[in-house]
Amino acid sequence: MINESNLLNRREAMKRAVLGAGVVAVGAMGASASAMAAGMSGNPGNLLPPGASTLQELSNRLAKAPRRRDFKTVPMILTSPDQWDSEALNEVLHYAGGPKQVWDNTVLKSPWLNLMRNAMNCQIWSFKHADFFCASATHGSAHLALYDNYIWNKYLATLTKGKWKANAWLKQPPASATNPADFEDAEGVFSPHDNSIIVLQRRGAVFLACHNEVWELTMGLHNKGINPSKLSHVEMAAEFTNHLIPGAILTPGIVGTLPELELAGFQYAK
Repeated sequence: MINESNLLNRREAMKRAVLGAGVVAVGAMGASASAMAAGMSGNPGNLLPPGASTLQELSNRLAKAPRRRDFKTVPMILTSPDQWDSEALNEVLHYAGGPKQVWDNTVLKSPWLNLMRNAMNCQIWSFKHADFFCASATHGSAHLALYDNYIWNKYLATLTKGKWKANAWLKQPPASATNPADFEDAEGVFSPHDNSIIVLQRRGAVFLACHNEVWELTMGLHNKGINPSKLSHVEMAAEFTNHLIPGAILTPGIVGTLPELELAGFQYAK
């Protein structure tokens, strides 16, 4: 004979197990949503030179600053700081160290990463400015390097007619694994063999993204019929924004942000 009390206890245990699983699932969904809302802020730089304490502090703060990447739609003109990475951008604008340089990078196939690397090497080891801060004001075709491989697979491989099937500018070459203490290594981490966005980020550089470029690129894709999910323009612009690379800092527009950077003491380079 089945003990009624035991049966009730089993039913209650099963009920609680199901409810518990539901709570865990909801919690996981909530955590996932929170992570998406925060965006991927990147990691603190781990290739900073000795003595770069101010740059290290900035790098740590930028790694914690939220990047909103859960947009459903975005407008043509951003009018509120919650529409771009305002907290991270403010950290950049108020950087207390120096010197500070901003590169106006517009051409994907130009030596833009190499020039940033050379500037950092010269400032750090030639002029002994360990806290030198290098920023990329990225727009034009160079902005294609600031999208993750989801966007490259879905749109940009087609746009570039298969010339690039993934984001080659994110790859860390073998030189990135060499000993950073040997900064004179001609094939090492600070050499021309190691031009990579991720490596420059690890050295403390930041890459500023451009909302206007997002808007105009997605408008062009619409006009070309490259729209596999049949999204509206405002939805596609949101999708591209949500898939900026980790660590990128979205601005409301690079050409409008450059004056803010210069007012904050950044030296312009092209």
